[in-house]
Amino acid sequence: MKDPYVFEFLGIPENKPMLEKDLEKALIIKIENFLLELGRGFMFVGSQQRITLGNTHYYVDMVFYNKILKAYVLIDLKMGSLKPENIGQMNMYVNYYASEVNDEDDEKPMGIILCADTSEIVAEYALGGLENQIFASKYVYYIPNKQELIEQVQSVLNEIGEKNKKILD
Repeated sequence: MKDPYVFEFLGIPENKPMLEKDLEKALIIKIENFLLELGRGFMFVGSQQRITLGNTHYYVDMVFYNKILKAYVLIDLKMGSLKPENIGQMNMYVNYYASEVNDEDDEKPMGIILCADTSEIVAEYALGGLENQIFASKYVYYIPNKQELIEQVQSVLNEIGEKNKKILD
């Protein structure tokens, strides 16, 4: 899965506060570009797909089907940081789709939580032990400028160097 997803095609100012429903509406309007950003084989199933469990309605923000993977891909949009409860909610959605929606030829569904900010440590502990394929990815409205990209690459290289050093020690 990609990380981050770049939503530059929406034309939203970089620091503009936005509601989840407004982000979803903007993505649906630009669904073709969003499908290209997701990757190959994605087909749009719908938005705000209702799941009813025990007389309570829940809504998956966006549902896709990937014909290459033969799997549903459920997307939940979060305007803030990744929270453990977001992962629990997505796990419920994925379990529901696996049990109630999948055809026998389908692979297990996947969940993607797109957040304005992700915490690796929160993701690591909240996703640990889950059998379902759930991913937390950051989205950005614009590709960072050249200096920011250089700093991000250098940071990743430093992390890799630290990990390799620990392995060798």
